Amino acid sequence: MLRGIPTAPLLLGLAGVIPFVWGALTVLVPALQSWGIGALGSRFVGPYVQLFYGSVILSFMSGVLWGYATRASGRLQSAACYALSVIPALWAFFMTGGGPVSAGMNLIWGFLGLLLLDMMFSLWRLTPSWWMRLRVLLTGIVVLSLSVGVFL
Repeated sequence: MLRGIPTAPLLLGLAGVIPFVWGALTVLVPALQSWGIGALGSRFVGPYVQLFYGSVILSFMSGVLWGYATRASGRLQSAACYALSVIPALWAFFMTGGGPVSAGMNLIWGFLGLLLLDMMFSLWRLTPSWWMRLRVLLTGIVVLSLSVGVFL
């Protein structure tokens, strides 16, 4: 699965999911949550770190898709790609209120929707050949981690 993914995007992508995994671990391990609150503050543990960071990452991924949209050919495909690229940021902005459970569930849907957009951009050959392997891996980790905060 990791075959062909350049080292830098792989390592940076995996580093980028650390706040999601950390948030899940602090839900599962109360002693870790207590330490995290004391050392980092309550905003940096549990679902709170996941929700804030998840909104940031969905917005970041909108920018990534915008960059891939610049490779689109033709007015119709370009317009569609630019329009689609802003959806993750708008989703994060409008759908992450209402408490940690609903916000977490909406982030899960946002990341799954982002994966569909990644797939579309990949099918249109706007992304590198390894893009979907990386995105499936990272999305799986993110959704699993968010699920801990939503369902436990």
